[in-house]
Amino acid sequence: MGRAYQNRKADMAKTAGMKTKIYSKYGKEIYVIAKNGGIDPDGNLALRRLIDKAKKDQVPAHVIKNALDKASGAGGENYEAARYEGFGPGGCMVIVDCLTDNTNRTIKDVRQAFTKTNAKIGGQGSASFMFDHQAVFCFAGDDEDAILEMLMMADVDVTDVELEDGIITVYAPHTEFFKVKTALSEEMPDIKLEMEEITWVPQDYKTITDEDDKAAFEKFMGMLNDSDDVQNIYHNAIVE
Repeated sequence: MGRAYQNRKADMAKTAGMKTKIYSKYGKEIYVIAKNGGIDPDGNLALRRLIDKAKKDQVPAHVIKNALDKASGAGGENYEAARYEGFGPGGCMVIVDCLTDNTNRTIKDVRQAFTKTNAKIGGQGSASFMFDHQAVFCFAGDDEDAILEMLMMADVDVTDVELEDGIITVYAPHTEFFKVKTALSEEMPDIKLEMEEITWVPQDYKTITDEDDKAAFEKFMGMLNDSDDVQNIYHNAIVE
């Protein structure tokens, strides 16, 4: 799954739209996490992970700083998290994570994306049970067994380690994110992580080949990404 998963992530990223929209989404999420857990990354591990991810995605420093400055002040927007699940075009399964200050607007946007593409929005848990909430790390390497042994010796709970096309992918429970990262950094000081994130990994994939379904899926993703409230979209579709 490793290299293939990484490639699918790259394809998904292409649908995210213009850089300004990506920056806006990062800024909102940094603001919310800093507002709730504190603006010091050393004391707010979720914030530290998000800032590292933002930097890897080339989010400008001023976007990060502005979000932190905003979070340190009094008042400000009151965002809440909302998750929607369902069945997308071609029978794929979808999780849509949002941050919103107007749930009525958000559910309207998300519901329209489903209904206008002959998809079906479901209840809580209707899709997420087919995904694993995982920490995922990808880096160049050629010996997955050595990596697994090293992580086990560091007392890290690892779900799987895979090698594909010269890329090692480590999967672990999302709660183990910093233990995995710390172990890799200490044992491999020169490691260059191509991916380090907490995400929802599909247990199985749905291949979409029908041309109408492929067009509907593209429209579906476009409508979701056009919503300012949508932060992340997870699905198990492989479009061929």
